[in-house]
Amino acid sequence: MKQGTLLQGVGCALAAGLVWGLVFIAPVLLPDYPAAVLSVGRYLAFGLIALPLALADRAALARLERTDWAAAAWLSLVGNLVYYGFLAAAIQMAGAPLPTMIIGALPVVIAVYSNLAQRELEWGRLALPLAVLATGIALVNHDELGHLSRQGGSARQLLLGALLAAVAVACWTWYPVCNARWLKRNPHIGSGTWATAQGLTTLPLACTGALLLTLAGWLGPSDSMLVGFNAPLGPDPLRFVALMFAIGLTASWLGTLFWNRASQLLPTSLAGQLIVFETLSALLYAFLLRGSWPGAATLAGVALLVAGVVLGIRAAQPPRPPALT
Repeated sequence: MKQGTLLQGVGCALAAGLVWGLVFIAPVLLPDYPAAVLSVGRYLAFGLIALPLALADRAALARLERTDWAAAAWLSLVGNLVYYGFLAAAIQMAGAPLPTMIIGALPVVIAVYSNLAQRELEWGRLALPLAVLATGIALVNHDELGHLSRQGGSARQLLLGALLAAVAVACWTWYPVCNARWLKRNPHIGSGTWATAQGLTTLPLACTGALLLTLAGWLGPSDSMLVGFNAPLGPDPLRFVALMFAIGLTASWLGTLFWNRASQLLPTSLAGQLIVFETLSALLYAFLLRGSWPGAATLAGVALLVAGVVLGIRAAQPPRPPALT
């Protein structure tokens, strides 16, 4: 892999991680909104934002076939609506840091899964960066679990939050591998065009979800958290709409564009490791909202995560030929 291509791909993955980290803020800033409402709201905004973008890119979108639109719809459903619904529920159940750290396992999980599926890199070259990433994740988890126990969070809440986050991990392990596979089979389709296509297929799914949530609020059981919810915009409509469109534009469309480009440029097993940028960004935003400085174990874990990224990038470079003597 050429050095320029590698650096461009890493830069795109970093940009995606910075904007994806913003999605961890919305459930904290909108605690009165059920997770399903946040998921549907975010992707309804994504779909609406995609409409004018699609008009500008209509010539490229017209080249997509029916099978391409079906792939975009599946990717949108699993990687967008289902993933974020479970993630938002986990954050509201256990707080932001614990789900953030479980999602932080994605770099290791995706790298292993993608390399099992495609065998892009030798396992010996992946072993060290994955071990360093896993150790960093474990260190930060240890510190955050201690913080949660000092806050008095119940074991049931933490366990349920962890399980919900684990489902989100499963969704986003499947998504980038399948997304990268499609992009590499269709190099003539630009990363922005594919991001817009996913936004367009998200729109009817999000509209259907909004209708079902509204009906659930009217007709659901009396103990449902949707009953009494001031649908469709909730108790703080201006903040809700502003946040949904902000993350719909940045985290959904722009993040997908950057990630698509990184997926085209990098081996999937390396790109999977670079999702650690999302973890680091989300941690930064969570601590800023908390108004506190991370503990020593968290800082050590962050240092190991960064080191793991550096080692992963080096592992993706072809070995240098032996020097002539």
